[in-house]
Amino acid sequence: MNQEGFLSNINTILNQVVLGTPLYKWALALVVLLFFLLLKNLFSAIIVKSIRTVVSRTKTSIDDKLLLMIESPLRFLFVVIGLWLALDIINLRADILQHFVRSLFIIMVFWIFYNGINVFTDDIYKFSQKFGKELYKEIGSFLIKATKAFIVTIGFLAILQEWGINVTALIASLGIGGLAIALAAKDTAANFFGGLTILADKSLKIGEWVKVGSVEGIVEDLGMRTTKIRTFEKSLITVPNQYIANNPIENFSRRNVRRIKMTIGLVYDTPGETMKKILKDIKEMLENHPGIAKDQTMLVFFDKFNDSSLDIFIYTFTNTADWIEYMAIKEDINLKIMEIVEKNGSSFAYPSQSIYIEKVPEKLTFFDDSRNSTEH
Repeated sequence: MNQEGFLSNINTILNQVVLGTPLYKWALALVVLLFFLLLKNLFSAIIVKSIRTVVSRTKTSIDDKLLLMIESPLRFLFVVIGLWLALDIINLRADILQHFVRSLFIIMVFWIFYNGINVFTDDIYKFSQKFGKELYKEIGSFLIKATKAFIVTIGFLAILQEWGINVTALIASLGIGGLAIALAAKDTAANFFGGLTILADKSLKIGEWVKVGSVEGIVEDLGMRTTKIRTFEKSLITVPNQYIANNPIENFSRRNVRRIKMTIGLVYDTPGETMKKILKDIKEMLENHPGIAKDQTMLVFFDKFNDSSLDIFIYTFTNTADWIEYMAIKEDINLKIMEIVEKNGSSFAYPSQSIYIEKVPEKLTFFDDSRNSTEH
């Protein structure tokens, strides 16, 4: 085949029409798109890197944060321009092309605002401290999530408006469907206002040990709709804010003492004087113990005559709410009570029964296997 014939075949192939567009235009559109993708990578590797070096030398951090806001959207801009030119080359209808490109620009703009929330997260938390330092993390997290949801919603509505959809008329025309959506969103609204109620009441915050209904654990996140609680089995439970707002909350982290309540049983042959001495020694030990809260209720009493023990009731509080410290104090008290009981010559009782026979018959009759009786 000569050169003219080869070129003729190439020309024929390139002029083949695919989906109403010659093949050479498809190839040119692909080349243009790949070229702008290459420019995007060069922009990231050279220009952005150079700008980052410059802003890192300034005293303020605002320029660094602004660069982080626009860096990803600017890279996306190269993709938008490449798609725009590529679609124009393949003769896509002008109105669709314009709407598509404008939609991408809208996404890019709202992307910058969304990045701004992530970049200025620390500043939002500092701002939320004005509403109270105790719950600034929860308030800041709530503001961040609410603002992100607002940005995404407005961006979505802007894209609908760009494509000629009248958002106001669309909502008004939903009719029964809108009512159904409103009813479906009822729980979402209730959870939202439940979250606001939790923040207003300051009933819990991140890091606290709480119990709501049957759910008990450490609060990990307080969101607009739900609160996440990590149980002591390390499973994560997501609780609707509405449920938390409408149920009693037991907040263990906000107590400064923890209760010790126990009943110990001594053997029945413990003399009365020994019992009095044991009660006195236990009470003195608790009053002098460094881990016991002296301003709280303290009870040490001979409580009752149980079936197999003489019961002593002990009721007091530790001066800490920390679980590990509480267990250490409780262990020390248990050991000291053992020492007191042993020192006074008594011992702890265990469940038992004694059977007393007033008189044993002189003759007992036993039956053997052959059912013949024998007297002894």
